[in-house]
Amino acid sequence: MSTVTTKADDHGGALAGPRTEDLAALLVAGDRPPRPSALSASLTFGWRAMLKIKHVPEQLFDVTAFPIMMVLMYTYLFGGALAGSASAYIQFLLPGILTMSVVMITMYTGVAVNGDIEKGVFDRFRTLPIWRPAPMVGYLLGDVVRYLIASTVMLTVGLIIGYRPGGGPAGVLAGVALLMLFSFSFSWIWTMFGLLLRSEKSVMGVSMMVIFPLTFLSNVFVDPKTMPGWLQAFVNNSPVTHLASAVRQLMAGGWPGADIAWSLGWSAVFVVVFGAVTMRLYNRK
Repeated sequence: MSTVTTKADDHGGALAGPRTEDLAALLVAGDRPPRPSALSASLTFGWRAMLKIKHVPEQLFDVTAFPIMMVLMYTYLFGGALAGSASAYIQFLLPGILTMSVVMITMYTGVAVNGDIEKGVFDRFRTLPIWRPAPMVGYLLGDVVRYLIASTVMLTVGLIIGYRPGGGPAGVLAGVALLMLFSFSFSWIWTMFGLLLRSEKSVMGVSMMVIFPLTFLSNVFVDPKTMPGWLQAFVNNSPVTHLASAVRQLMAGGWPGADIAWSLGWSAVFVVVFGAVTMRLYNRK
């Protein structure tokens, strides 16, 4: 027995409405669109991150003005004291300061995640028929573009003031590629904080407490041999030290197999550990 809905017209008469069976047939008549793949969904969310930068271009300050300031300030502030001249110090400093700056920029991923959570955007994402980690992976893929912009800006400034990579374009590309891979993996730490903490200020504060000791207590600025023994033990085993050494030697034309292996190993640990924690928080929050 079919169900027929009716409604009154302007003259009090009854108008026949659509049958329930007709509505059901209309809704299921066409083929449903295929479910997006994990890659497609992740790239879509990555593009969303790019669109946010388009509409708020001030977000590019940390990958343009900040890297320029870092290169110029540390080169001319410490160059004469540590290496005798700025032109000599830039050969050692630039790969290290490039590593430090990009790694520091990764913390803004957690701030962006926390902001979207506060606005309720993630509630909508969770209702979509997509690969669950896609929103998180999309954030990180979008941020990789920002890291590339920062790297390009810093390398350009370095070349202008005298940096000359012995490895040529191939060495520079290899160093930047390793840095991008590490930064993508390292960003999972901040997505975890973005989900765990309750405000953007909290995320920023905790991120600073973690990232400043990790980046400054490394071989970015000086050789660890000049440090006290107890500090050398920490610095020589820091993931940032291994990464900075690998990037520095790749750009110089070498092949630091041990440092590359350590950097890739740390990257895998960050993804496995913090990626798993992030997704657990995302599914339960």
